[in-house]
Amino acid sequence: MNQPVAPNKSNTRVLLMLLAVIVVMGAGAWAAVPFYNWFCKTTGYGGTTNVAEKLPDHVLDREITVRFDANVSRGMPWEFKPVQTEMKLKIGQNGLAFYEAYNPTDRPVAGTASYNVSPDVAGYYFDKIQCFCFTEQVLQPGERVQMPVSFFVDPSIVEDADAKRIHSITLSYTFYETDLPEKTASVRPKAAETVN
Repeated sequence: MNQPVAPNKSNTRVLLMLLAVIVVMGAGAWAAVPFYNWFCKTTGYGGTTNVAEKLPDHVLDREITVRFDANVSRGMPWEFKPVQTEMKLKIGQNGLAFYEAYNPTDRPVAGTASYNVSPDVAGYYFDKIQCFCFTEQVLQPGERVQMPVSFFVDPSIVEDADAKRIHSITLSYTFYETDLPEKTASVRPKAAETVN
C-alpha cells in the first residue's frame, strides 16, 4: 500500500526541480550569445564577415562592387558616414575604404560599431584585415576622424553555387554609444586618423 508523501518532502522536491530548471535556463541563456556569434562567424549567417591576417595568394580577373553604408543608433550623437559610397575591385584584391565620424557634442563620446554585409551569403567571403570596428572608438568634443577598413573578397566566392552570381556587396556599419573607458585620455584609437 502506498503511503502519502509528507508535505515537506513534496515541497522540497518541487523547489529543487524548479531551481534546476532555472539553472539550466540561465546556463542556456549565458551560452546563447557566444554560440550565436561563433555560428555566424563560421557560416557567414546574417552577413557576418570574417577576419583575415593576410591577403589571398591570387587575385581573380573578375570585378565586384562594394558599397558602403553608415548608420548611428538612436541616442548616438555622432555624425557618421562613408567617405566613398562604393568602389570596384577585383576579387581577392585588397580594398581600403574610410568612414568619417564627428562628435558635435561638448563631451567625449565612446562608440562601438556593429557590422554586416548583404547579401547575407557574401558574409562568408568578405574578409577584413583591419577595421575600426575591432575596437571601441572615443571621440573628443568637436573631433572629426577618418577610420579605415582594409578588406578583400575571398576568391573562393566564385566556387559557391549561391554566391558566385553576386556582383555587388554592401558593407554596413551602425555605431552605438558605449560607456566611456575609465581613462578617457586624448590618445587616439589605433584605427582612427584625425581629419584636419
